[in-house]
Amino acid sequence: MTLTTFGFIFVGICLNAVAQLLLKAGTNAVGAIHLTAENWFGTGLKLATQLPILGGLSCYVISVVVWIIGLSRVDVTIAYPLLSLGYIINAIGAWYFLGEVMSAQRILAIGVIIIGVVLLTKS
Repeated sequence: MTLTTFGFIFVGICLNAVAQLLLKAGTNAVGAIHLTAENWFGTGLKLATQLPILGGLSCYVISVVVWIIGLSRVDVTIAYPLLSLGYIINAIGAWYFLGEVMSAQRILAIGVIIIGVVLLTKS
Protein backbone atom coordinates (compact mmCIF):
# COMPACT_ATOMS: atom_id res chain seq x y z
CA MET A 1 0.00 0.00 0.00
CA THR A 2 1.39 3.38 -0.96
CA LEU A 3 1.47 6.35 1.36
CA THR A 4 -1.13 8.11 -0.79
CA THR A 5 -3.49 5.15 -0.62
CA PHE A 6 -3.04 4.88 3.14
CA GLY A 7 -3.70 8.63 3.32
CA PHE A 8 -7.07 8.25 1.58
CA ILE A 9 -8.01 5.31 3.79
CA PHE A 10 -6.89 7.10 6.96
CA VAL A 11 -8.64 10.39 6.10
CA GLY A 12 -11.83 8.42 5.40
CA ILE A 13 -11.52 6.70 8.78
CA CYS A 14 -10.85 10.00 10.57
CA LEU A 15 -13.81 11.71 8.92
CA ASN A 16 -16.01 8.78 9.91
CA ALA A 17 -14.79 9.03 13.51
CA VAL A 18 -15.35 12.81 13.60
CA ALA A 19 -18.86 12.20 12.23
CA GLN A 20 -19.61 9.84 15.13
CA LEU A 21 -18.32 12.31 17.70
CA LEU A 22 -20.36 15.15 16.19
CA LEU A 23 -23.50 13.02 16.10
CA LYS A 24 -23.00 12.13 19.75
CA ALA A 25 -22.44 15.79 20.65
CA GLY A 26 -25.68 16.65 18.85
CA THR A 27 -27.65 13.97 20.64
CA ASN A 28 -26.15 15.07 23.97
CA ALA A 29 -27.60 18.52 23.30
CA VAL A 30 -31.03 17.05 22.53
CA GLY A 31 -31.07 14.42 25.27
CA ALA A 32 -32.37 10.86 25.18
CA ILE A 33 -34.64 10.26 22.21
CA HIS A 34 -37.95 8.53 22.84
CA LEU A 35 -39.93 8.40 19.61
CA THR A 36 -43.68 8.12 19.66
CA ALA A 37 -46.35 8.62 17.04
CA GLU A 38 -46.98 12.09 18.48
CA ASN A 39 -43.42 13.40 18.73
CA TRP A 40 -41.50 11.86 15.83
CA PHE A 41 -41.77 14.94 13.60
CA GLY A 42 -40.79 17.43 16.32
CA THR A 43 -37.94 15.22 17.45
CA GLY A 44 -36.72 14.83 13.88
CA LEU A 45 -36.89 18.59 13.39
CA LYS A 46 -34.97 19.19 16.62
CA LEU A 47 -32.27 16.75 15.50
CA ALA A 48 -32.13 18.22 11.99
CA THR A 49 -31.41 21.69 13.37
CA GLN A 50 -28.50 20.65 15.58
CA LEU A 51 -25.27 21.96 14.02
CA PRO A 52 -23.16 19.06 15.34
CA ILE A 53 -25.54 16.58 13.72
CA LEU A 54 -25.45 18.46 10.42
CA GLY A 55 -21.66 18.55 10.64
CA GLY A 56 -21.54 14.84 11.40
CA LEU A 57 -23.71 14.00 8.42
CA SER A 58 -21.51 16.19 6.21
CA CYS A 59 -18.42 14.36 7.46
CA TYR A 60 -20.10 11.06 6.58
CA VAL A 61 -20.75 12.18 3.01
CA ILE A 62 -17.16 13.34 2.53
CA SER A 63 -15.79 10.22 4.20
CA VAL A 64 -17.67 7.99 1.75
CA VAL A 65 -16.14 9.80 -1.22
CA VAL A 66 -12.63 9.60 0.25
CA TRP A 67 -13.18 5.96 1.25
CA ILE A 68 -14.26 5.00 -2.28
CA ILE A 69 -11.09 6.58 -3.68
CA GLY A 70 -8.96 4.64 -1.19
CA LEU A 71 -10.89 1.43 -1.75
CA SER A 72 -10.28 1.68 -5.49
CA ARG A 73 -6.55 1.37 -4.75
CA VAL A 74 -6.37 -1.44 -2.19
CA ASP A 75 -7.98 -4.81 -1.47
CA VAL A 76 -11.04 -4.68 0.74
CA THR A 77 -9.43 -7.36 2.93
CA ILE A 78 -6.84 -4.74 3.87
CA ALA A 79 -8.98 -1.59 3.85
CA TYR A 80 -11.97 -2.82 5.83
CA PRO A 81 -10.06 -4.06 8.88
CA LEU A 82 -8.27 -0.70 8.99
CA LEU A 83 -11.65 0.78 9.92
CA SER A 84 -10.90 -0.51 13.41
CA LEU A 85 -8.60 2.51 13.75
CA GLY A 86 -11.85 4.46 14.01
CA TYR A 87 -12.55 2.74 17.34
CA ILE A 88 -9.30 4.11 18.70
CA ILE A 89 -9.92 7.61 17.36
CA ASN A 90 -13.48 7.60 18.72
CA ALA A 91 -12.49 6.30 22.13
CA ILE A 92 -9.83 8.97 22.54
CA GLY A 93 -12.10 11.68 21.10
CA ALA A 94 -15.02 10.67 23.32
CA TRP A 95 -12.76 10.75 26.36
CA TYR A 96 -11.16 14.09 25.44
CA PHE A 97 -14.11 16.01 23.98
CA LEU A 98 -17.16 14.37 25.56
CA GLY A 99 -15.80 13.40 28.97
CA GLU A 100 -16.48 9.68 28.54
CA VAL A 101 -14.65 7.20 30.77
CA MET A 102 -11.45 5.56 29.51
CA SER A 103 -11.15 2.45 31.70
CA ALA A 104 -8.20 0.08 31.84
CA GLN A 105 -10.23 -2.52 29.95
CA ARG A 106 -10.92 -0.05 27.12
CA ILE A 107 -7.24 0.89 26.95
CA LEU A 108 -6.30 -2.81 26.77
CA ALA A 109 -8.85 -3.34 23.98
CA ILE A 110 -7.35 -0.40 22.06
CA GLY A 111 -3.93 -2.03 22.44
CA VAL A 112 -5.27 -5.27 20.96
CA ILE A 113 -6.72 -3.33 18.02
CA ILE A 114 -3.38 -1.59 17.42
CA ILE A 115 -1.57 -4.94 17.40
CA GLY A 116 -4.10 -6.28 14.91
CA VAL A 117 -3.73 -3.28 12.60
CA VAL A 118 0.07 -3.54 12.69
CA LEU A 119 -0.09 -7.25 11.85
CA LEU A 120 -2.55 -6.56 9.06
CA THR A 121 -0.48 -3.83 7.42
CA LYS A 122 2.62 -6.05 7.55
CA SER A 123 0.87 -8.86 5.63
